Amino acid sequence: MNQLSGHFTIRRLLKYCAAPVAMMVFTSIYGVVDGFFVSNWAGQTAFASVNLIMPALMILSGLGFMFGTGGTALAARTLGEGKEKLASEYFSMVTWTAAIAGLVLGIIGCIFAPDIARMLGADSSMMADCVTYARVILVFNATYMVQNLFQSFLSAAGRPGLGFVITVAAGLTNMVLDWLFVAVFHWGVAGAAMATSIGTVIGSVWPMVWFMKSSHTPLRLGPCGSASDPFCSPVSMVCQNS
Repeated sequence: MNQLSGHFTIRRLLKYCAAPVAMMVFTSIYGVVDGFFVSNWAGQTAFASVNLIMPALMILSGLGFMFGTGGTALAARTLGEGKEKLASEYFSMVTWTAAIAGLVLGIIGCIFAPDIARMLGADSSMMADCVTYARVILVFNATYMVQNLFQSFLSAAGRPGLGFVITVAAGLTNMVLDWLFVAVFHWGVAGAAMATSIGTVIGSVWPMVWFMKSSHTPLRLGPCGSASDPFCSPVSMVCQNS
């Protein structure tokens, strides 16, 4: 049974609203944690470089929220109509599209990282750190986007609490690895970027496996949508040919 069906009380509404808000807050801490360790163990120039390049990286990874918000609205409406199979097809279509888009944007971003840093105002002393941090993060841009997307879909699947637990686990992983890579191993901005990226791998792979394997969700992650469905067919063809 879909947990979103039925009457919503104040308590039930808070249950569904509080977890996504907490997830957003915890996700935003990623950059703060990187900045804390970089500023204290890698130096002021490295800290300035991370803060300079961060907005461009957040724009790219934040596209996952766009996919998640729009896709969740479509899937939730379809679930409300009692069409779980079609809702799962929409969900799968949006997820794989976001993953492919994240991969492509990550590759493009890696290629043009020096130009992006220069456009944002990086000077010669900051350029190397800006490019290093950006390229490590962008290699994992697909996991960033998919993690952000799953935050919305876990609520649509009736499991906002699980989404919060996954986000906290990813964030704690980032914090521990930041300490290890930056404070202990002294890997500088590369270590900070790697710590954050590994956190997003946990935040994306865990819900992906859950959506594929769990029997407690109305949304199941599988192949792209049915080729016979006019809404799903364009992306389905791309996925089948990739």
